Amino acid sequence: MAAAAPDDLEKAVAPTTGQPPADDTNIPPEEEEFQPPDGGLLAWSQVLAGIFINMLAWGYPSTFGVYQLYYRDTLGLPEAQIAWIGSLQTFLAFALCAFSGRLADAGYVRSTIVVGSGLVVFGTFMTSICTEYWQIFLAQGLCTGIGLGVIFMPPLSVISSYFVTKRSSALAISATGTGFGSVIFPATIQYLIPRIGFPWAVRCAAFVALFVATVSVVMLKPKLRPRRSGPIIEWEAFKEGPYLLYMLGAFLFFWALYFGFFYINAYARNVIHFSTTDSVQLLLITNGMGIPGRPVTGYLADRYFGPINLYAFQTLVMGCLIFAWTGVTTRTGMYVFAVFFGLAIGAAQGLYAGSLASLTKDPRKMGTRFGMVCTLVAFASLAGPPTAGAIIDKSGGRYLYAQAWAGSVIVLAAMVFAACRWAVTGWKLRVKI
Repeated sequence: MAAAAPDDLEKAVAPTTGQPPADDTNIPPEEEEFQPPDGGLLAWSQVLAGIFINMLAWGYPSTFGVYQLYYRDTLGLPEAQIAWIGSLQTFLAFALCAFSGRLADAGYVRSTIVVGSGLVVFGTFMTSICTEYWQIFLAQGLCTGIGLGVIFMPPLSVISSYFVTKRSSALAISATGTGFGSVIFPATIQYLIPRIGFPWAVRCAAFVALFVATVSVVMLKPKLRPRRSGPIIEWEAFKEGPYLLYMLGAFLFFWALYFGFFYINAYARNVIHFSTTDSVQLLLITNGMGIPGRPVTGYLADRYFGPINLYAFQTLVMGCLIFAWTGVTTRTGMYVFAVFFGLAIGAAQGLYAGSLASLTKDPRKMGTRFGMVCTLVAFASLAGPPTAGAIIDKSGGRYLYAQAWAGSVIVLAAMVFAACRWAVTGWKLRVKI
């Protein structure tokens, strides 16, 4: 999850002077005006650091489809009850963004990531020794979820400060880390369980998380001077119609987004009769196909269409694909669907932050404004998978009504994003925004 701003974005103005934060970040000397480099080795190294953070922040939650199957088979619990673990994890990953975003704007970048990644690693190690539902809920859902929420915003704020005309591309490229992580972590769990057992497979994933976090902390170097004063919530933003519409669209989008991640492998196994290993391969394909989708759409947004225009279109495509899922009844059809669905999800997610950045002219407020959206989205992500699970359970294990619900919500989100675009440009069609 990453983003961007259009070519005509106004140049950012440097923050007011003040004392540097008590943090170990490298802050440049005071300047009257701040000019983003919009390229160069240092700027692109921040994108690489963002890739590593996104591997952990959003690649790790995408692993829950594997856990969902394992917990159902070993604990014998209903789908909806198990889904609450992953939903709480995702909820906290979003809900804490308002606080971590404000900390990032204040200059506490590395220390925030150190604390958050420490919680992720600790929670994962604790998950490896859990044997009961409530223990897993606390370790994997609560502890790990808090850590994920703390680490996501700082690199996004840093990357945004290095780019203007290439911001959509930079943020979309950094979002490819989500795809890499959502392949590496599920594969680590799934393919190590038969060899070394579930506990040590989870511990191996924790060691991978520790390595990824360490590399990102070393590489990140904030560019903007910190904005020490300012509220966690910018109430003035709620007076802007486009911002409110964007928040509503994002809420709907994430309400149904994780339905595919949580249930594509369960659908393949329970309806198409895939083996457990083959069903997890579908999840890996879906996650992996999101990798090329993100940088391509970021480039197209910067170069031709604008992030909000393309975001609305890609969201509509994703909703239509969920409706198409209802007609998949063969193994070949599942593989084809996984490829195109993964591309659509990656393309849409890659434009999520860039679309908001195009509405935010002061990059010093990016962390705060984006954190506010993420906090609202947290409630959608919390309710989405259990809602789908409850629909499936009430339907006697059938997925049709859950698919129809998810497709309808995503299409509605696309319509709201289109309204957001209209609120900025009016009825003009040839406007890149």
